[in-house]
Amino acid sequence: MSTSTNVSRPRPDASMVLLDEVMRRPLDPGYAEAAARRAAGTAPRRGPVRLGLLLVAAVVLGGGTAAAAEALRTPGDGVLSSTAILEDQIVERRAAVDALVDAVQQTTAEIESLQSDALGEQYPVLLEAALRDGAAAGTTAVTGPGLVIKLNDAVPLLGETDDAARVQDYDIQVVVNALWASGAEAVAVNGHRLTSTSAIRSAGEAILVDLIGLSHPYTIEAVGDPKTLPAYFARSLGQEHMIVLGSRYGITSSVSQEDEVTLRAGRTPDLLNARRGASADGDSGEVTLTEDTRTAMSTGGVPR
Repeated sequence: MSTSTNVSRPRPDASMVLLDEVMRRPLDPGYAEAAARRAAGTAPRRGPVRLGLLLVAAVVLGGGTAAAAEALRTPGDGVLSSTAILEDQIVERRAAVDALVDAVQQTTAEIESLQSDALGEQYPVLLEAALRDGAAAGTTAVTGPGLVIKLNDAVPLLGETDDAARVQDYDIQVVVNALWASGAEAVAVNGHRLTSTSAIRSAGEAILVDLIGLSHPYTIEAVGDPKTLPAYFARSLGQEHMIVLGSRYGITSSVSQEDEVTLRAGRTPDLLNARRGASADGDSGEVTLTEDTRTAMSTGGVPR
């Protein structure tokens, strides 16, 4: 004898009740009832008092929002005073740095004058070699004919980024290397003399020469033979690079030949490492550079 039990099976779409409600009745019942009342003409009408209250509330909310936005956009008195103090400190520090640079230049000129007086009469050959080596190393001021090259940022066009319209550290490196290859005897960028350990690099959007920030326009001055330097540079990679910068990115450049260009002396490299040299009596007071120091001074690195 068998018994059968009727068990009701769940609807196949039982798990889709929410989707079914959304598809069949997309309008909320409360909104549907209000719409029906408006269609039948039984909805309560808004009186002038209610409309006035709504208008007042809208004006108050709008005014509060505008006041809050203005308060957030306008810095407070404390922020303005702090900014003014920082700006004054920057101006003071720049003035102090300029004064120290002038003092260093004056002291360097006095040293060169004393050196010339001491060696000029007794050791003229040694003096000539010292001046020649100082000019080549960038530690002696030089004056002579040369080239003045200027690079300036372009105004970015629609759809271009600011980086594409700005002069990069690589651009200055290409021009400087082309000047050295063309026979330049001394080079300076925005008045900063390049030495054997100088580095042209970038830090963010700023271009640095020996860790000193530069601002556009960038002026590159070079002293060299007026007969060969302009001709060689005109056929160099630096001239071609400037033409590409102008045609592709709108960066302006100019090259002018000057009869007299004056470049001040650069910073004297620091002595990084030294040891006392051996002598017959064991203590001669003579100091000789180690091989690591010679390598570091020639490459701008630090000896290991």
